[in-house]
Amino acid sequence: MKDLLEYLARRLVDHPDQVEVDLVEGDRSVILELRVDPDDMGRVIGRQGRVAQALRTLVKAAAARDGRRVTVEIL
Repeated sequence: MKDLLEYLARRLVDHPDQVEVDLVEGDRSVILELRVDPDDMGRVIGRQGRVAQALRTLVKAAAARDGRRVTVEIL
């Protein structure tokens, strides 16, 4: 899941070396914190949050195969 989010984010931004994904694990859920360069924030969020929502959907689908719940936070 972490690798998938990092891969997708790196393909979207102008500064791929600035992409960081931190994993915070809970009992049944996982929080993925995505950090990008401030100049790339608009690319990751997209118009009306469409890109961000698509990223969340893809990561949730990948996590569902493992039986886990994932939340993606863009910081």
